[in-house]
Amino acid sequence: MMHVLLVRYTVPIDQVTPHVPGHVAYLERRHADGTFLLSGQTVPDDLGGVILARGTREHVEKVAREDPFAVTGVAAYEIVTVDPGGRIHDTLRGLIESGGQ
Repeated sequence: MMHVLLVRYTVPIDQVTPHVPGHVAYLERRHADGTFLLSGQTVPDDLGGVILARGTREHVEKVAREDPFAVTGVAAYEIVTVDPGGRIHDTLRGLIESGGQ
């Protein structure tokens, strides 16, 4: 399954900034293990970020709870699960069909 994770700041951006290094390290770990396929800031960036993840819903929920932003309460996650069984661009097919966790 695929999941769109909306990461929304719950506090002013100046309270988020001290937690950015831990959040970036977290993102790098999850990209390296194949859970996250894409991550980036919203535009404008004061809204938060978006992550495209793969794996079971249970795994992705567990991973989201581990984000330093979530642990410290400076951001909250909304997870939207997508069944990619419809139309898939060939460029993404291999990533999606390999499944992840």
